[in-house]
Amino acid sequence: MMNKPNIEIVSLTKKFGSFKALDNLDLQIEGTKCVGFLGPNGAGKTTALKLLTDMIFPTKGECFINGISVQKERKLALADAGLLIESPEIYPSLTPYEGLEMVADLRGVPPREIKDRISEVLAEVKMESWADKKIGEFSKGMKQRINIAASLVHDPDVVILDEPATGLDPRGMAEVREIVRKLKKRNRLIFMSSHILQEVTEVCDEVALINKGKLLFYDTLGNVIDKFSDGHSSVDVGFAEPVNEALINRGLSAISGVTSSEVLDPKRVRLRFKGGTETQKKLLEEIVGLHIGVVSFSEPSSTLEDIYMKQIERGD
Repeated sequence: MMNKPNIEIVSLTKKFGSFKALDNLDLQIEGTKCVGFLGPNGAGKTTALKLLTDMIFPTKGECFINGISVQKERKLALADAGLLIESPEIYPSLTPYEGLEMVADLRGVPPREIKDRISEVLAEVKMESWADKKIGEFSKGMKQRINIAASLVHDPDVVILDEPATGLDPRGMAEVREIVRKLKKRNRLIFMSSHILQEVTEVCDEVALINKGKLLFYDTLGNVIDKFSDGHSSVDVGFAEPVNEALINRGLSAISGVTSSEVLDPKRVRLRFKGGTETQKKLLEEIVGLHIGVVSFSEPSSTLEDIYMKQIERGD
């Protein structure tokens, strides 16, 4: 068995009658990071996660968590996995503490550790002050945070999330993204399905794209953008103060490699440049060296969106 947390999907196929939801899917993920599992609705994402967590049985193939077969040794394989598939809800008549106590007991957390574990996971999802309120009174975003807490209560090193922000309002989506960012700091492997490209761009280190049950690619976000962006890339640069046209023309547009600039709003400019990750690194160094109040530097979600749409269309 590997020492690092890992997920392996081998020749995974699932048929529902004559419909093939997954078609010989192979995917191997290792290490503490967040991997976005992307694809349009109906691509097979949830089917793959249900097979990975033994909620349904494969037509062919096998899944492994930390080197243990989910299909052959379900209990052992899932012991170190936190699962949130299709957003189940804890009984609304319970408080978060009562619900998490029940989940902790089912997950085999030693009784002497349950209280501390509940306190820790409620803190992770920022719900400590709601521990003794009825869950039925919560908003959808608050309930989702409790669902995430339930997946963490036994301190797993692999966390599998099925579109955790779907159906939430903008505030709820932002809260879930922030929680996932913090989960990455706890030495966990997070495998998260999503069709929200901004979510993947903001929180994921790597991305796997599937369509019609087949894997189209799996790589780091940076490598995907380098490979599929036809030699050009974009970055959004944020400033502490509004920037004027003269500064853009004199400073930013004159930097070596920059091919165009676009003002997105008074404090944000999108730069298009030729090259990949190394060029982007040098570009950031030069912009910071201009001492013009840079406060953010990020790849726009539209870059991944363009790649996503092109690859899906090509797959059709």
